[in-house]
Amino acid sequence: MSLNNLIVAKRKLERFTEIATFPNVFQLLNDDLKGKWHSNYFKNNHPIVLELGCGKGEYTVNMGQYFPDKNFIGIDFKGARLWRGAKTALEEGLSNVAFLRIQIENIANFFAKNEVDEIWITFPDPQPQISREKKRLTSPRFIKEYGSILKSGGFVHLKTDHDGLYNYSLEVIERLNLKLHTSTRDLYQSELLNEVLAIKTTYEKIYLAEQKRIHYLSFSIDK
Repeated sequence: MSLNNLIVAKRKLERFTEIATFPNVFQLLNDDLKGKWHSNYFKNNHPIVLELGCGKGEYTVNMGQYFPDKNFIGIDFKGARLWRGAKTALEEGLSNVAFLRIQIENIANFFAKNEVDEIWITFPDPQPQISREKKRLTSPRFIKEYGSILKSGGFVHLKTDHDGLYNYSLEVIERLNLKLHTSTRDLYQSELLNEVLAIKTTYEKIYLAEQKRIHYLSFSIDK
């Protein structure tokens, strides 16, 4: 292993150790807060918003800053990435921001029916291979899970640079007879752009530098 790889591995280990001490991070089998996020963690009845595959938590943290009257939970499985968002939230004193380290397919084990008001999916792995369709975060399999925790009419937002995932998501929305609210193939040239949609993740900055178009859509799951 090269010296650089050793440094990276050491940094990841240090972050894994540190993140275990963060009061705003919950990991793996810690499902004690299911149905109790309002009462036992946030200590309020404000809406709960999730960011799935949050990476470094740029969206989670920025939305927490913009909307102090909402609660935000970033979800990802890679703890070394979560470390950055969780640490920033603590440094900024954002009591309305938390992070959950789990596999997203297990999301229904950590939230009760109607406990979540809104979901953001920001630049997920597009899983372009046909054999991996079920792993796409806008596949019917995942939408069923979202429906089990979202309040009726709760919005799901998708931002992606991937044409295939965007088109697939539109097809799924139509196939499942979901309500499409907004959609654009070029967010930064559309009238939809606002301070929230203008939040940029690490990946988004890379895609924009490569002059890729950013796609966006939002839909709801009526019950």
